[in-house]
Amino acid sequence: MRAIAYEEFGSADVLSLRDLPEPHIGPDTVVVKVIAAGVNPVDYKVREGHLQGLIDVDLPAVPGWDVAGVVDKVGLDTPELEVGDEVFAYARKDVVSGGTLAEYVAVPVRTLAKKPSTIGFEEAAGVPLAGLTALQTIRRSGLVAGQTVLVHAAAGGVGSFAVQLAVHAGARVVGTASEHNHDYVRSLGAEPVAYGDGLVERARAVAPGGFDVILDYVGGEAVDTAPDLLADGGRIVSITDPRARDELGGAYVWVRPDADALAELATLIDQGVVKVEIAEVFDLEHAADAHRTVEKGHTRGKVVVRIG
Repeated sequence: MRAIAYEEFGSADVLSLRDLPEPHIGPDTVVVKVIAAGVNPVDYKVREGHLQGLIDVDLPAVPGWDVAGVVDKVGLDTPELEVGDEVFAYARKDVVSGGTLAEYVAVPVRTLAKKPSTIGFEEAAGVPLAGLTALQTIRRSGLVAGQTVLVHAAAGGVGSFAVQLAVHAGARVVGTASEHNHDYVRSLGAEPVAYGDGLVERARAVAPGGFDVILDYVGGEAVDTAPDLLADGGRIVSITDPRARDELGGAYVWVRPDADALAELATLIDQGVVKVEIAEVFDLEHAADAHRTVEKGHTRGKVVVRIG
């Protein structure tokens, strides 16, 4: 099968298209014919070796955890699925090796769900990691209807899902974003404020009483300003900075695969509650360019590689 792989850690230049054996299938695993795969910041961080010691990488490695495709083979004990089912998954395993930037990928059943029926494979491939991150951080925050929440990087892949989910939960949502993305943030249901110097004053002008919940998807300034922006009893949840947990009493979240939560997201998408924004689609031959685009940051929506 055709796949993107790397044999050493480094820049996107280490990625190359090659012919690899199709994946083996385990008893609680299905083989998915990949139609599209999402690219996330963690993919290039793993590729550069920054997560050594946290995540084992078996070289040569095929990167990628987000996938949307069609079940091609089923394992010995996978009664939930049949050949031909359209699925999507956050297909993270304990070791980075056979990832989703390939024509076929072995996917544990615990990581996947039926694809939303109202969107295409490219949009579905942009959902799993970002959508689950948003859902799990909101749940860890304890957000309830009527509260005021500040979403940092509200126009980004995770932030855009978080805004929509928080609005659906009945919260008032304020989102930080670059000024050229303010209309987009409004379209998601949030009130935008600009990044940078004066953030505390701008955010306080919008929510004088402070924020019950702060969701940090960018780090740096987001955590630095949290003490000045949290309401009494407020809580910050971060995916970037452990200070949110260690110094501010909040939570630091590493997203987990969760088939049930992914199915919940699929339902919300099919109900029109959550929409998926695609920033750019690349073909497999140009997957390295997809990595470079994600590395640059400030992308509105998701970067996806079309394979099948």
